[in-house]
Amino acid sequence: MHDHDHSQGHSHGHDHDEGHDHSHVPQVTTRNERKVLLAFAITFSFMLVEAIGGYLSGSLALLADAGHMLTDAGALALSYLAFRFGRRAADQRRSFGYLRLEVVAAFVNALTLFAIVLWIAYEAWHRLTQPPQILAGPMLVIAVTGLLVNLLVLWILNRGDTDHVNIQGATLHVLGDLLGSVGAIVAALIIWLTGWTLVDPILSLLVAILILRSAWFLAKRSLNILLEGAPEHVRPDQIGQHVREEFADEVRRVGHIHVWQITDRRVLATLHVGPSASARIEDLGLRISASLQQRFQIEHSTVALDWSDEMMVCSLSTREAAE
Repeated sequence: MHDHDHSQGHSHGHDHDEGHDHSHVPQVTTRNERKVLLAFAITFSFMLVEAIGGYLSGSLALLADAGHMLTDAGALALSYLAFRFGRRAADQRRSFGYLRLEVVAAFVNALTLFAIVLWIAYEAWHRLTQPPQILAGPMLVIAVTGLLVNLLVLWILNRGDTDHVNIQGATLHVLGDLLGSVGAIVAALIIWLTGWTLVDPILSLLVAILILRSAWFLAKRSLNILLEGAPEHVRPDQIGQHVREEFADEVRRVGHIHVWQITDRRVLATLHVGPSASARIEDLGLRISASLQQRFQIEHSTVALDWSDEMMVCSLSTREAAE
């Protein structure tokens, strides 16, 4: 995490109005929380039904789907807890509050998906060498019910903040589980019509490959945030080029540029600029910050006006820049 120096030794180019809100409390509403909690209750309940049905029918496709639903339930529970804790206000030890918990939850979701893929692959290989007896009738009924349940949960989640990394993590779990239900339905129909039981582990492997793709996408995205990597839509060189072009008459140089994310939607940046002799330095930092917010959606920027023997730090939030 980058430390923004607001010590009294610096001269601030913009006075902070005490009426401004500098608490970095996330904008995620309780609407997302309620939807994730409802999705968890539905998923966990049917997971128990599917696990029992998979055991009694002997279907790996159903057992794999139940195992995936277990991670779905865990993912949704983590998402809910992340939302709850993430709304806690910032304090002296955690100046950005608990916002990163939701990103950690998304990363844990991705790891559980990887674990499920390995389990499905192991069980499928075992069943390919020793095909078990499978009851196609009960398998089909439970698989169709599971598909309907997953469609309901997916509909609930899609009525939330679908661009949020935590909601996306939960949605990817449910999508993978929905594919598992489809695979189980296809396997049950083929077994019922032909008696070919090897289709059960084969389709389970196909579903595992699709789950693996989703897990990789989610892990890559959440890990980039945890490592404070630059967001996809903006890079440090783009910020430098923009400032040099937008303020060509007032800025001689731009350097020490850092851009990162606290959460999926909260982008921060720091940079040093060398003002020219004709620069209007009393509000240069304010104008640069406002320009970065408008061009790159950077919520909070720290612009340091840098001379060889002194530095002026202008720390500005989006709200201040807009005003």
